Amino acid sequence: MRFWEAKKEKLHTRSIEISTYEYDGQKLIVEGFLKDDRFQESRIITGESFPEGVIHHMAVRLLINCSDMVIEEIEAELLSVPREICRETLNCLAPVRGLSITKGFTAKVKKLVGGNRGCTHLVELLLAMAPAAIQGYASYQSKRPQSPNPERSKMILQFLVNTCRAWREDGPLVEILKKKFNLR
Repeated sequence: MRFWEAKKEKLHTRSIEISTYEYDGQKLIVEGFLKDDRFQESRIITGESFPEGVIHHMAVRLLINCSDMVIEEIEAELLSVPREICRETLNCLAPVRGLSITKGFTAKVKKLVGGNRGCTHLVELLLAMAPAAIQGYASYQSKRPQSPNPERSKMILQFLVNTCRAWREDGPLVEILKKKFNLR
């Protein structure tokens, strides 16, 4: 028997949903939701007891400029949190405004708003939204007929190279794009 076939009682579920929308022809809206559900009463180390149900339910919304993938606006919404003190983090992501979603984004976000400067759940949601924003941008671009543009191709390669095995720098997909757009 495989280990997962021995599943017993479900304890917790975390759901993350991220959607991308057109805004005005130059920008995209990326909206993400994180929801944690517990399926039994929980007692934690502080002695507190939480009933079963929704523990965290949060939203993050980004307005992204398509020309450079810069976050022009960012907003969070705390729909459900376990403690009122958590609401102090509502604006913790504001320092991310102006960052470009590109290499190094994760490290910059963690430095700016990670740890006790913010909310781990909002940060985790934002970090999950970054690659989804790139996918949304790709969907947006693919529906717009365009002639080959070396500058845009360089930007796309900048986002893709070394993000996974398929897009490794010395791999066949990167080589195809470099040849196609005469990039080196």
